[in-house]
Amino acid sequence: MKFVDIVTIQVAAGRGGNGCMSFRREKFVPKGGPDGGNGGRGGHIFLEATTDLHTLADFEYSRHISSNNGAHGQGARKFGANASDVVIKVPCGTIVFDKETGEPLADLVEPGDRCLVAKGGRGGKGNAHFANSRRRAPRFSEKGEDGEKRKITMELKLIADVALVGVPNAGKSSLLAAISNATPKIADYPFTTLSPNLGVMKIDQDKIVVADIPGLIEGAHQNKGLGHYFLRHIERTRVIVHVLDLSSGSLENVVNQWKTVLDEFRAYNADLLERPYIVVGNKIDIDSARNLIDQTGEFFSQKGIRFIATSALSGEGVQEFMDHIVSLSREHPRPTGTTRLFATVEEDLPERRTRDKVQILRLHESGCFRVIHPRIEAASARYDFGQEEAAVRFMRILRQYKVEELLEASGAQEGDTIYIGDVAFEFQPERAY
Repeated sequence: MKFVDIVTIQVAAGRGGNGCMSFRREKFVPKGGPDGGNGGRGGHIFLEATTDLHTLADFEYSRHISSNNGAHGQGARKFGANASDVVIKVPCGTIVFDKETGEPLADLVEPGDRCLVAKGGRGGKGNAHFANSRRRAPRFSEKGEDGEKRKITMELKLIADVALVGVPNAGKSSLLAAISNATPKIADYPFTTLSPNLGVMKIDQDKIVVADIPGLIEGAHQNKGLGHYFLRHIERTRVIVHVLDLSSGSLENVVNQWKTVLDEFRAYNADLLERPYIVVGNKIDIDSARNLIDQTGEFFSQKGIRFIATSALSGEGVQEFMDHIVSLSREHPRPTGTTRLFATVEEDLPERRTRDKVQILRLHESGCFRVIHPRIEAASARYDFGQEEAAVRFMRILRQYKVEELLEASGAQEGDTIYIGDVAFEFQPERAY
């Protein structure tokens, strides 16, 4: 399967169902009263982490995801059904951002982690909801609210226990194949690996996930070569293995491979330098590489760094390498819940009622104004103005906020067009000058 680690999609939650305006009508019951039911909620859209996926490739051809609308209310106090929610499965390690604002929404690490990315619209109230001791026969109902729509960017940062890092053609993929169940593409030329490969080492009851990261070149922190596509995938790993190509000709060349990786770590995220790591010299089946084993081992020994010589082709040193991976993994277990790259909000905050001031904007078009206030705009979308009493109820809200006086103070004249939300009104003040 194609490996995709960053993708942008559009999600649209369902609209709430409309409330119903209805009155009970039965033989011998002349005044049955209002019995219009509420509309159902539109479907939410969630993202949920799962271990069954390892790439975001499924979203390459499915960039628009929506949920169903809530059912409309009916007479006889029949409430509309809520729409079913849509749960989108993503790989563990997926970070979710709002595309427009760049704000992080969630860091889905553990299986079952969920994030609400689009909230379904609230269902409209039926006229039975508005009946009380003073208003016996309300002749209005509400329309359902629109569901949220937004663009989100998903970025996958692999969750692996061990990362194999090094310059291109160092033999990382061959080592991964030698120690795990992975079957990566292997060839003798640079950049054979264009995306991370994952393998699993099964040791007794333990399973250690090993990632073969694409080759790193100088300047990767500036996104040169495979750049950030390489670097983002080692942020969550807890053990790093530097794989060096001992057949590169000289000790200086071998050491420069190691220093190149350290320099890129330092420039991209200095915390990576604090991770426990070992150094593996690969390709010792080649004569030129075998001649450098002692010199390279002495160099790293003087620095207190563990060095292991291996040949992924012949298998020499591979078992020792595996033993050290197991030992390091047990010494540095993954702490539960600390692998998140940022904190996430786990529950919605309660909505606050606002008494913010009403804003009146004069538009560029002659004789056009826009009224801005969250409660007034929400009401204009919610009320069905084909119902006379709904229009009267809306006028009460406008009077409460003194919208007419504010419009006149801003220069609005009778007959001008007033926009509130998506609805346009003709300005007809109760008192004309």
